Amino acid sequence: MRLQKLDFWVRNPDYLANELLNDYEADPESPGLVDEAERILALQEPDLRRFPMLRHRFGAFEQLDNAMSVLVEKGLARKRHRIGGARILQHDYYLQDQGRVTAASLVTEAPALVWYVERTRTVVNLVNGVGGTRIKERQYLQRDYADTPIGSYIPAITEHVRARLIALRQASATEAGLTEVAR
Repeated sequence: MRLQKLDFWVRNPDYLANELLNDYEADPESPGLVDEAERILALQEPDLRRFPMLRHRFGAFEQLDNAMSVLVEKGLARKRHRIGGARILQHDYYLQDQGRVTAASLVTEAPALVWYVERTRTVVNLVNGVGGTRIKERQYLQRDYADTPIGSYIPAITEHVRARLIALRQASATEAGLTEVAR
């Protein structure tokens, strides 16, 4: 579940930018959150990088087995199942040493792939140490996400995030001006 939820934010940069703004509002002292959200929007990532996901019973979902099977078959990744009773409770994926070497060489040979490394790092830092259920709950706080009918693609929220960013920047500028006047 955790991998599915992280994958959603990589594939939907507008939702990621929105979460960065949420974290900023929760802790305005957190460095770089607004700047990163602004960078995502300025680079038009929601338009250029968006890869929609369907909403299923438990949120954004896409079958990972097809994509991961190629890596497992080539010895780049390993998959293990955690079994409970008669069913699989969890799938765990591990990048093998050869997978690390291949990933590093791909980024060197195709520098455009660096975006995926950087974006994945941003997503992981956003929820460092948080499990899939908590991430799912967080994603469901976004109304457009939660209201998407099951079996439909989760819609973009780019314009909503742009408006939030503008409002936050204006509030910050106003606050900075008031602080300056008070001195």
